[in-house]
Amino acid sequence: MLKHIRFVFYTELLLLFRRSQEWLYPVGFFVIVVSLFPLAFTPDPVFLQKYVPGCIWIAAMLASLLSIGNSFASDIEDGHLEQLFLHQTPLSLILLAKLSAIWMATQLPLILLTPLLGVLFHLSLQTIIALALSLLFGTPLLTLIGSLCTALTLGLRQQGMLLGLLILPLLSPVLIFGVAIVQQSQAALPIVGPLAFLAGFSLLLISLLPWVIAATLRVGLDS
Repeated sequence: MLKHIRFVFYTELLLLFRRSQEWLYPVGFFVIVVSLFPLAFTPDPVFLQKYVPGCIWIAAMLASLLSIGNSFASDIEDGHLEQLFLHQTPLSLILLAKLSAIWMATQLPLILLTPLLGVLFHLSLQTIIALALSLLFGTPLLTLIGSLCTALTLGLRQQGMLLGLLILPLLSPVLIFGVAIVQQSQAALPIVGPLAFLAGFSLLLISLLPWVIAATLRVGLDS
């Protein structure tokens, strides 16, 4: 079972890197949105130090919409998803490996770019570390919740419009909590507690949502 899950993870990761548009578009969108922020407001370093972390979080949330929208479409078109239902390995574990590969290909590059963007926008080292950690513990929630909403809207004609309306309200608490962690760091307040809560909540959803997504896909395909 572990060998098969490892094979699914490496296969999905390899396919994502071969389909470069699926991870380059979100990364490019993320960089462009963050780069346009000082042009739309002001290049004042004091202003940027205060508001750029929130802009980076918003850009990461919107980039996740680009990366998660077609996560199951290709599997349904080529019949791969139906074959996974027949496998001995539980579908939830296969989906966990697939979502882990999606997160590593689409969200991890955003986290790795965060220190560079922080230096460009004159953020302090403490703020950069807090921002990177909040994204590290928060972006799995973006991938999991986005995948659940994608599974709920499979087969609908106007999936993209409904997907955005469904995902954004659910991701807003993650955005607020992630930005609040950075603001506490800028105010020299301890952030270990909020980071531990965000990490714990991510682990909780990692342990629950793959099963919910698997059940949702079964219902969607049966109907």
